[in-house]
Amino acid sequence: MMSVPQLALLIFSLTFSQGGCTFPSNHWGEWNDSQLQPTIQKLMKGYNRYLRPNFNEGPVEIGMSLDIASIDAISEINMDYTATIFLRQRWRDSRLVFPGNESVSVDGRLVSLLWIPDTFIPDSKRSFLHDVTVENRLIRIFSNGTVLYALRITATIACNMDLTKYPMDKQVCTLQLESWGYNLQDVVFYWTRGNDSVKGLDTLRLAQYSVESYYTSVSRAVYETGHYPKLVLHFALRRNVLFFILETYVPSILLVVLSWVSFWISQSSVPARTCIGVTTVLTMTTLMMGARTSLPNANCFIKAIDVYLGICFTFIFGALLEYACAHFYTMQNQTIEDLHRELLRDFSESNGNGSIPIVRSRQPRQPVEVGSSAEESAEQAANSDAQNHAGSKDKAPSQGCGLSSLKDASRRAAAVFTVENPHNIDCRARTVFPTAFLFVNILYWLYYLFL
Repeated sequence: MMSVPQLALLIFSLTFSQGGCTFPSNHWGEWNDSQLQPTIQKLMKGYNRYLRPNFNEGPVEIGMSLDIASIDAISEINMDYTATIFLRQRWRDSRLVFPGNESVSVDGRLVSLLWIPDTFIPDSKRSFLHDVTVENRLIRIFSNGTVLYALRITATIACNMDLTKYPMDKQVCTLQLESWGYNLQDVVFYWTRGNDSVKGLDTLRLAQYSVESYYTSVSRAVYETGHYPKLVLHFALRRNVLFFILETYVPSILLVVLSWVSFWISQSSVPARTCIGVTTVLTMTTLMMGARTSLPNANCFIKAIDVYLGICFTFIFGALLEYACAHFYTMQNQTIEDLHRELLRDFSESNGNGSIPIVRSRQPRQPVEVGSSAEESAEQAANSDAQNHAGSKDKAPSQGCGLSSLKDASRRAAAVFTVENPHNIDCRARTVFPTAFLFVNILYWLYYLFL
């Protein structure tokens, strides 16, 4: 079996030998002038891939450029994005200078024979190099010793997101490139053309986002082992809110409006109004649970969509409570009216019989019998109450004063919670609920869209 270096040398011999003949070899130094073109011999004779260019003569300057082929997925749950990029690196190696003005394209599988930078992506969670049909590498050597090394990489990169304004948020993600082992004394990174070194973001089309802006920067990474070169690509992604308006906001508004239909239904239709209130509450709860399925379950994030769904749920639940209060006061007034009717019926019946025995005295075994009419009975009852009240005042004046003040306070407190006409509750709710909901919506959209 042939080793990888032997296979590489065999490919070189087939590519650059003049006569097309093959020959055995193990090292570059064993090839003679008749077996190898002068250019390849000059390049590889005595080359040591374990030593960087300009060794002991200063750092190597490496220029970077990127092509963003695609951003496949952006995950709010994992707070990362997956992107396919073309990474191009350029540096000058004086050991690879050859005469002429042409360039030599070398097979990517021979990258193990050259020195290459140890560039890596520090925020990468998962990444791989495409290898169909072969590993997607490109190596091109220019006559002045400049080496172009290109890779096609797909990486899942972390991105710290602020979801407080979700789904009207703007996320700023980064793509960082650092050197793993060579510090600033060995390697220096720079963007070849500044912001123009990044291509593809202007024409990128995403499902939920649009690229708002991007820029590049040069920095340094500080670790315990030293200072290392770092290049950073910053790009801002603004979420497209139209999808969420159609998916969440419009159904929520319609549910709130549906809960207001009960204000126009008669209070005596208990099943209808109860059904509307309970159904809208349960539907809103389901909508709130569905809106959180694609979001991280972190307590620190109170998102804009959670605030809006909470507002809608409050109005829907308030409409259900409004009917409960209206029904309660209706039944209370109906009970009072029924008692009043019974009293009137009793008076009318007693008036027909001619006399009513009414006991109004608070002293035991002292009945007061009233004459033949209801009016006389009322007068005598009032007089007996007055006499008893006067007697009680004479006996305990301080106690009577305290009881009367307590009764007055209880009457005033009951009057506050008493509604004369419960049907006015629905009439006022028809105006109060839509006005309050409109006002809250104006404040909500002004805050999250313009602040």
